[in-house]
Amino acid sequence: MKKILLLGGSAQQVVAIETAKRLGYYTVLCDYLTDNPGQYAADSFHLVSTTDLEAVLQVAKEEQVDGVLAYASDPAAPTAAYVAEQLGLPGNPYRAVDILCNKDKFRAFLAENGFCTPTAKGYTDEASAVCDLRNGAFRFPVIIKPVDSSGSKGATVLQSAEDAEKAVAYAFSFSRGSRIIIEKFITMKHPYLIGGDLFVENGEVVLWGLMNCHRDSTVNPLVPVGKSYPTELSASDLQLAKDTLQTLVDKLGIRSNAMNVELVIDEDNQVWLIDVGPRNGGNMIPDLLSMIFDIDIVEMSVQTAMGVPVPRPENEGHPFYATHNLHTDKNGKFSEVRFSEEIQPYIVRSCVYKKKGDAVEYFDNSAKALGIVFFRFESEKQMQDYLTNIHQHIEIVVE
Repeated sequence: MKKILLLGGSAQQVVAIETAKRLGYYTVLCDYLTDNPGQYAADSFHLVSTTDLEAVLQVAKEEQVDGVLAYASDPAAPTAAYVAEQLGLPGNPYRAVDILCNKDKFRAFLAENGFCTPTAKGYTDEASAVCDLRNGAFRFPVIIKPVDSSGSKGATVLQSAEDAEKAVAYAFSFSRGSRIIIEKFITMKHPYLIGGDLFVENGEVVLWGLMNCHRDSTVNPLVPVGKSYPTELSASDLQLAKDTLQTLVDKLGIRSNAMNVELVIDEDNQVWLIDVGPRNGGNMIPDLLSMIFDIDIVEMSVQTAMGVPVPRPENEGHPFYATHNLHTDKNGKFSEVRFSEEIQPYIVRSCVYKKKGDAVEYFDNSAKALGIVFFRFESEKQMQDYLTNIHQHIEIVVE
C-alpha cells in the first residue's frame, strides 16, 4: 500500500486525510497540536511541527512515504516542497514555494519579473517600521501585514500614521519569523476583490476557480467572510487576470496542484497580485469549487501529490454558488445559528464547527470562523441581494 504524508490535522484538513484513505492510501499525519482531530482519522500520527523541515523529512524517511501534501496550509507548504524535493517525490520547486509563502520575497519576485508591484518594504523590528510610517516614507493608505501569515491575520489598512504603533505591533504578533511588510494599498475598479483557487497540471492552469471575495466591514474589512461565483469581472478583465496568473505559474516553474490567489484590477487595467499561496484555499473553498465544477478538488490534490494524473473539469462552472463564513462580533459562549425562512431554500450545505456552550470570539481573523454555509441561488441579482443583507437572514446567538 502506498503512503501519503499529510501536514496538518485541523478540522478543515481532515477531509484530505479521509479522501486519501478512500483512495486506498496509507495516511501518515504530522501536527504539533496534541488535540488535532486529524490524528483520529489518520493511520499513523507523529507529534511534529509541520514547519520543522528536518523533523518532517525524518518522518517521511522513516515511514517511506510516496507523496506529501500540505492541504490548505500556508505554513506547511514549504515543508511539503522541501521533503518532496529531498526525496524525489512529486511536488513543486522548494524555491518557488518559499517565495510564495513569504510576502517580502513574493513582492521582490514580482518586481524583478515585470509584474505590477506596490511600493513595499519589509521590517524585522517595530521601531524602524513606525519611524518610516511617521516620517513620510510611504504615501497613505498602506496595508501592514506579516510576511508569513494567511487569512488576513495581523493585517491592517492605515489611512494615516496615527495608529502606526498599534498596527505594526499587531502585524508582528502574527508573524512566525518576526517579519512584516508595509505596502501601498491598491484601489480596485471592481466591486469585490477577486480570489479563489487555481489547479495546475503539468505547468498549465486547468481549473480557474476565481470568485468574488466578500468582507464584513462591521467586524474586519480585511477578513474574508465568503465567496460567490461567477466573478463580477468583464470578460476582458477576467482574461487579463488569467493571463497574468498563467505567466506567474510559468515564471515560478510551478508544475502541479492547487494555488490559492487574491488579486485586484485597477482603473488602468493593471492586474495586482495581492497574495498567491501554493496550496488549496481555506474556508472550504475546494468543497465549493467541487460543487461548481462537478469535480472532486480534494481528490485531485491528493492524487497529484502522489503523482497520479487528474481529469480536467468538463464544464465552465455552474452559477450561482456562494459561501458565508459564520462569525460573530462579540465574545461569549455559542448557543445556536438561526436562518430566516426566506433563505433556507437556498442552503445546500451547512457546517457548524461549534457546539452549544463552546467559547467564541470576535471575528478579527479567519481562524475565528464558527462554520460555513453553502448556497445556490437562482440568479446573480438574487445572490448578491442575499449576500449583501446576510445579517438579516443569519443570526449567531451568543450568550
